[in-house]
Amino acid sequence: MSESVRSTLERATMMLSAAGIEGAARDAQILLAYVLEVDQAALIAKLDEPLKQSALYGIDRVIAVRSLHQPVSHIIGKRSFWNHDFMVNSDVLDPRADTETLISAALEQPFDNVLDLGTGSGAIVISLLAESPNSMGVATDISPAALDMARRNAGRIGVADRLRFVEANWLSGVSGRFDLIVSNPPYISEAEMENLAPEVRDWEPHLALTPGGDGLEAYRIIAAGLGERLAPNGRAFFEIGYEQANDVCEIFTRAGFTQPKVLKDLEGRDRVVAI
Repeated sequence: MSESVRSTLERATMMLSAAGIEGAARDAQILLAYVLEVDQAALIAKLDEPLKQSALYGIDRVIAVRSLHQPVSHIIGKRSFWNHDFMVNSDVLDPRADTETLISAALEQPFDNVLDLGTGSGAIVISLLAESPNSMGVATDISPAALDMARRNAGRIGVADRLRFVEANWLSGVSGRFDLIVSNPPYISEAEMENLAPEVRDWEPHLALTPGGDGLEAYRIIAAGLGERLAPNGRAFFEIGYEQANDVCEIFTRAGFTQPKVLKDLEGRDRVVAI
């Protein structure tokens, strides 16, 4: 007898819970909708319908992979951020809702050109350009694989003709001045890496998570060269770890940027340093 959508969801939830997956019911629903190629509202409408054997094979496969703590976004190949779905894989950091604090702040004033340092999936700069149709952008990353993913996202979201990609280590190889500079650099300390959730520690690129040491090296490098790339009256925004505000502000203050501001995310945690 064929299994129904409802019973499959219940079974998948139990399997994920047994594997220690937080939000097991939510993930089971997302993954079954993915296998069936429907949205979650349509899935709920099908709860009492039987599943074909091919669908059962498909859900068993993705549940087995999720049970190994592979992120849902990697399984389905996308992650929602700001107003778009971004393609992601193990070559790039998943865009997080916390980073939308940076997007919101950057969009408070118009800009003609934007530089995104360590672009990863391209989520930040692509979101900004999509909201500012007359602006141009440059995105850098040290990883060719990350740049390839960012290019694909730029093409899908329709900003590729206004965005140039540069394989570079932060500001090296970048010329010109920009009236908006943004970055979500790796900021997790080496000591903190072991305590990360396995979905992050084991599946996301370590290069995008930590620079090693105290986690602050990227800010030191960026601060040292920022003055040469920031236009007069330009603005810069950098995501930070929620306990790093004082240290990061001190780094930029020592580099000559007076009175950096700290912006909080929706949870009330320090999240962005604004220059």
